Amino acid sequence: MKKIVVKFGGSNLKSKEDITKIIKTIEGYNRPLVIVVSAFYGITNYLTEGLETARRDESHVGEIITFLKKLKKETLEENISDPGLQEEAYNLVKERLEELEKYLLGIHYIGEIPDFVEDRVLSYGEKLSSLLLSLILKSHGIEAVEAQPEEIGLVTDGAFRNASIDFERSRNSVSQALNNDTIYIVPGFYGVSPDRKITLLGRGGSDYSAAAIASCIDAEYLDVWKDVNGYMSADPGLIPGAVRVKNLSYNEAAELSYFGAKILHPRTVEPLLDQGIPVRVFNINRAGIIDPLSIIGPDETIGSTLKSVTYSDAFAVLKLEGAGVGIKEGILARVTTLFDRNFINIKSVVTSQTAINIYLESPDLDRAVSLLKENRVHTITAVVPYDNLSIIALVGDGLIHSQGLAYRMIGAVAEQGIDLKIVSIGASDSAAYCVVDRNDREEAVRVIHRTFFEGL
Repeated sequence: MKKIVVKFGGSNLKSKEDITKIIKTIEGYNRPLVIVVSAFYGITNYLTEGLETARRDESHVGEIITFLKKLKKETLEENISDPGLQEEAYNLVKERLEELEKYLLGIHYIGEIPDFVEDRVLSYGEKLSSLLLSLILKSHGIEAVEAQPEEIGLVTDGAFRNASIDFERSRNSVSQALNNDTIYIVPGFYGVSPDRKITLLGRGGSDYSAAAIASCIDAEYLDVWKDVNGYMSADPGLIPGAVRVKNLSYNEAAELSYFGAKILHPRTVEPLLDQGIPVRVFNINRAGIIDPLSIIGPDETIGSTLKSVTYSDAFAVLKLEGAGVGIKEGILARVTTLFDRNFINIKSVVTSQTAINIYLESPDLDRAVSLLKENRVHTITAVVPYDNLSIIALVGDGLIHSQGLAYRMIGAVAEQGIDLKIVSIGASDSAAYCVVDRNDREEAVRVIHRTFFEGL
């Protein structure tokens, strides 16, 4: 029997009630599983801040470890009733926190944060989650084994902060390591480089690591448990009448994730494509009910079915102006190389005769402007940043092949007097998008949803 890989995220790891729901969910499967966990809610951010405070002040190291010991001890006391088992579990947690303490002290003593140390420190959020959950499950009579990526051979390309899984190196070792009929608890978010250094899989990368493991073991399903009712035709907080999307293709799910839907990490579907492993989305508040709310899988048909309108406020635009910048050789290459060297991810590029529009993540905008001012590129006469924008995408397979759909979206928004900053059609068969001022975002989403999804 093929295994199911089950993913629990940080939003499901906040309280005793959340742990109770996870236990009930695992019991509902009543079969061997591979469970991938994120860090408890807020812990990765806490560790990220702790890196810099530890570098500056040795006393902060003790404060960080004391806080985490207290927090994890409370979690164990809330979820393990036997005092003897509590103490045994806490001793194991203390050992892991003492490992973390050594790395934080090392950062302070050398006065800097090397990439390999940063990645290792940030992995401890997930390492603590997997250890805690395995100990709690055992105390509830559920046989569970912690299986860390360095133990099962989940190998990456070695890039720090944003690594990719090396499937040729990983597939055999992971499938053999997770072969027994038991429940494995795997910390997400990281793998190990060929020389055994921990490398993170990018922010929110636990979904991607779960998908990679599903691919390595040729899983029956990847089941993702969230605190929402699957994919919807729009954000229900903005559109109360939004309806559930029961089935999506891999492309549709990837585009929705890319443009702001927070169900899955954008890279989740990558490892699943070749084997056609379905992703099933569940709501943890329906714990124990193994009935998916949305299913993502291969779709061989090209149709005009629209699935959702989504948005993101995390994009910014950098406009590079100058006569002929869009057609002169080497200009765009110099800019992209400069950004790549400084770990600035370019989301998209649109060019014209006199301008290049570069889509970036909002937190990178100021740094990108500074880099271009420090490293002047011939022909670029002005660098104009645009923040406080929203990107709105209409998603559905075959959208570009359906005559007039994308243009109806643009027309509907324009008719409301909303200024369209940028429009893009054709980069993907499954998405068309526009950029508007942040203040116009809600009205633009409403009019698009009303045009395509209401009254059908």
